[in-house]
Amino acid sequence: MKFITVHQLLHHVFFLLLATAAVRCQVNPEMCRYPLGMTGGQIQDEDISASSQWSESTAARFGRLDLDNGDGDGAWCPDIMSEPDGLKEYLQVDLRSLHFITLVGTQGRHADGMGNEFAQRYRIKYSRDGTNWVGWHDRKGRQVIEGNRNAYDVVLKDLEPPIIARFVRFMPVTDHSMIVCMRVELYGCEWLDGLMSYSIPDGHQMIYRGLDVYFNDSVYDGASAERLTKGLGQLTDGTWGLDDFLHSHMYGMWPGYDFVGWSNRSFPKGYVEMIFEFDHVRNFTSMKVHCNNMFSRGVRMFRQAGCYFRSGSDWEAEPVTFRPSVDRVSQSARFVTVPLGDRTASAIKCRFHFSDMWMLFSEIAFQSGSAVYNNSLTPRKHGHPTNTLPADDPTHKVDDSNTRILIGCLVAIIAILLTIIVIILWRQVWQKMLEKASRRMLDDELTARLAVQTQAFSSQHSSLTSEGGSTSNSTYERIFPLCADYQEPSRLIRKLPEFAQSTDHLDSGSSSKALPATVSDGAPHYAEADIISLQEASDSGTNSTTAVSMNLFAGTESSMREFPRHKLTFKEKLGEGQFGEVHLCEAEGMQDFLDEDLAVDENSDSPLLVAVKTLREDANKNARNDFLKEIRIMSRLRDPNIVRLLAVCVDTDPLCMITEYMENGDLNQFLCSLRRKQFQEDNKTEQEEKEGKSMVSKLIGMAVQIASGMKYLSSLNFVHRDLATRNCLVGKNFTIKIADFGMSRNLYRGDYYRIQGRAVLPIRWMSWESILLGKFTMASDVWAFGVTLWEILTLCKEQPYSQLSDEQVIENTGEFFRDQGKQVYLPKPPYCPDSVYNDLMLSCWRRNAKQRPSFQEIHAHLMESLA
Repeated sequence: MKFITVHQLLHHVFFLLLATAAVRCQVNPEMCRYPLGMTGGQIQDEDISASSQWSESTAARFGRLDLDNGDGDGAWCPDIMSEPDGLKEYLQVDLRSLHFITLVGTQGRHADGMGNEFAQRYRIKYSRDGTNWVGWHDRKGRQVIEGNRNAYDVVLKDLEPPIIARFVRFMPVTDHSMIVCMRVELYGCEWLDGLMSYSIPDGHQMIYRGLDVYFNDSVYDGASAERLTKGLGQLTDGTWGLDDFLHSHMYGMWPGYDFVGWSNRSFPKGYVEMIFEFDHVRNFTSMKVHCNNMFSRGVRMFRQAGCYFRSGSDWEAEPVTFRPSVDRVSQSARFVTVPLGDRTASAIKCRFHFSDMWMLFSEIAFQSGSAVYNNSLTPRKHGHPTNTLPADDPTHKVDDSNTRILIGCLVAIIAILLTIIVIILWRQVWQKMLEKASRRMLDDELTARLAVQTQAFSSQHSSLTSEGGSTSNSTYERIFPLCADYQEPSRLIRKLPEFAQSTDHLDSGSSSKALPATVSDGAPHYAEADIISLQEASDSGTNSTTAVSMNLFAGTESSMREFPRHKLTFKEKLGEGQFGEVHLCEAEGMQDFLDEDLAVDENSDSPLLVAVKTLREDANKNARNDFLKEIRIMSRLRDPNIVRLLAVCVDTDPLCMITEYMENGDLNQFLCSLRRKQFQEDNKTEQEEKEGKSMVSKLIGMAVQIASGMKYLSSLNFVHRDLATRNCLVGKNFTIKIADFGMSRNLYRGDYYRIQGRAVLPIRWMSWESILLGKFTMASDVWAFGVTLWEILTLCKEQPYSQLSDEQVIENTGEFFRDQGKQVYLPKPPYCPDSVYNDLMLSCWRRNAKQRPSFQEIHAHLMESLA
C-alpha cells in the first residue's frame, strides 16, 4: 500500500484547480524540470539508439543516467574514438512526442568500479520531426557544453534557451582522441501547444537616444533570411519581456533582447503576418500574445488581429478578428488573449496591425484540444505543468455548460482531501509525542544492552531492523539545481562510496548516500556511517554467499590481510542500520596484523579491542560491492589521527572490516564524563576556575590532533561530511583519532535531523551551503570543525544550538544565506581564549566558503595558541 505526504496531496489539488480554471499559467522553464524517463524507465529501450557501440554491454540502452540494475557495463560507449571535429558519434533519445526540455544531466561509466570513461564536453542536436536536425547553442552562441570531471558525479546543465523537440542527440567532444562513455537524462515537460514552427519577418533595429536596440529573434532554430521559417525561437522560450524593453531578463544581453519587434515603416500594409504550423489538426480556443505597451517610446500593443485557419492545403476565407481595448494609461507589458472561436486547423496565419510606430512581442502560446472532442481542456500528464498562459482576457467567454458539474465534483474531492490532510497532520503530532517517549526508551535499552556479555561473534548473524525510510514513489520529481555544475538529483543518490581519481591516484568515491548532495570538485567523502543507507534496498541482484578473492585489493599501498573470524569475540553492539552492524569485539592474535606504528606494549597473548563493521548476508549486490570499495579506501589511509583499518574478513559471509577502537570510547562521551569529574555545575570556586583554565590547553591539544587528521584528509582531497565529537575516538594520553561511527549509534539519533523518507542530516554541524545547496567541500568540513571545537571547549555540556529546534536551525541557515546580520552564532565557551573564538572559531563560520581558513591554517593557529 502506497502512502502520500501532505505536500503531495496539495500538489495534486493544485493541478486539479489548475485544470478547472481553464488554465492560467504558461509553460514555465523554472517549473518545467521533471525527469522524462531515462532514469525511471518510462523511456523504453527501443527509444534509445546510438551511432555505434563499443560492445553489447555498452549498447545505447545502458545510457540511462544512474541506472542501478547491475546490467551491462554501466554506460553507452561508442565503437570508435570520439574526434574533436568529427562529431560522428551520438546517443539518441526518442521522447515519442514534443517536449519542452530545460535541463540535461550526464554521468560517466562506472562498471562497478572498473570503468573510468566519461565525456568532458559534448554537444546536443535535436529534431522535432526526426528529419531536420538543429545544433543547440546558448544565448551567446556557444555550442559546447562542459560535461563530467569524473565517472561518478551527475552533472546537470540548464539549457538556455530551452529546446522543443521529440528527438535529442548527445554528441561527445574531446580535445584528444579518447574513448568516452555517457549516461544521460533529460528534464522538462510535455509540449502541449503542439506548435512545430512559426514563420515571421526578421526583427528590426531601433535607435533610441543614440542606443542601438536589437529586436531580432536571436535563438530561432530555423532558416533565417528576410523572413524566419521552419523553426521556433524566443516567442516560445517561456521568457516574458520586461515592461521596459531596454532591459532584459537575461544578464549580459543587449537592450531589446527579450522582444521580437518590427517598425511600422517597413510594412506598407500596416500589419505583420505570422504563420504557425502544428503537429496535427487541433481545435483552437484562444491565442495569448505577450506585448510591450511602452507608448512613451512609440511602442503599443497591436490594434487588431485577424487569424486565418488551414486544415488541408488552402486557407479558409473567413478570418477570426479581434480588437483589444486600447490602454492609454498603463505602460506595463501584458498578455493579450485573442479568442479563436473553437476553429479547427493544423496551421494558423495571423495578421497583427500596428497602432503606433513599433510593435514588440516576447511570447505567443495557444490553448487547444483534440479536434475530435471539440473541448478546450485536454488531458494532462500527471505531474507535468500545463502549457497555458495567465491573464485571460475578460472579453473571452468560455462555454460552461459542463463546467458547473465538473467544479462541483472537484469541490467534493478537495473537501475529502482536506479532511485527509487534517487527519494526517493530527497523526504526525501524535507520532512526534510518541517518538520523544520512544527515544528515551531506546537510550535506556542501549545502555542496558551494552552491559551484557553475549556469545562469540561468529554466531551473531541475526537480521537487522531498518531505520531507513522508503524512497519517494512519485513518478515525477522536479529538479531544481541552484548552480549549474555538480548538483545531483535527490532521487539519484548513490548508496555507498565509489572510486574516482584523486591527486595521489587513490581510488575513492564521491557520490552521495545518506546525505543528498554532491561533493564539490570531485572530492570523495570519508564519513557516511557506511552501512546506514536510507535508500530502499534493491529487489534485484541479491547474493547470499560470495567468496571474495583477495586480489581485489591488489595495488593498494598495503594489502589487507584476512583475519580468522573465529578469533573475534563479541563484546557490545555499537550500532546498527539497514545493511549491517558495528560491533565492539576482542581480537585474539591481532598484534601479528599491526604495523610497527600501531604495535602495543601489552603481552602479545592479550586480545586487542577492535571495532568490526559487518554487512548483512542478504545485502544487495551494489551494497556488497560498495562495502569492498570502502575497504579499499580505508586501507590506504595512514595517519596517526585517523582510525586505521587493521584487517578484513571477506572469505565468507558476512563481510567484515576490522578497525581500531580506542579504549576510552568516543570523544563526546569522554568529555561528558570528564566534565562530571572536573566541575560542579554551580558555585565554582577560585580553584575550579584555575582548573578550568588549565583544562583548556588539554582540550585545545585534542583539537590540534583533530585538525591534524583533517589536514591529512584534505591533502588527499577527502571530504569527511560528518565531523563531530561523536565521530572521534579517544585513546591513552588524550590521543584522538577521527572515525565515522556516529550516525550508526542510537545514542546519537538526536544529533541527526530526519528528512521524511530520505535521509538523516547532522544539521547542527553542517554549513549553510550544505543544508540549502547540498554542497559539501573542504570548506564545509571547516565549518563542522568550528562546531566540533565548540563542543570540545564546552565539554559537550549541551548540543550545538540547544536553544533552537531543528526547524529553527534550518531557518538560521537561511539568515546566513541572506547575510543581513540576523544569523545566530554559537556563543563563546567559558575559558575559551578570545583569539581562539574570534580569530578561529568565527572564521570557520564565515558565509563565504572561500574566506574560511584551510585545515593547515587551523592547525597552525591552534599550535600557536598552545605555545
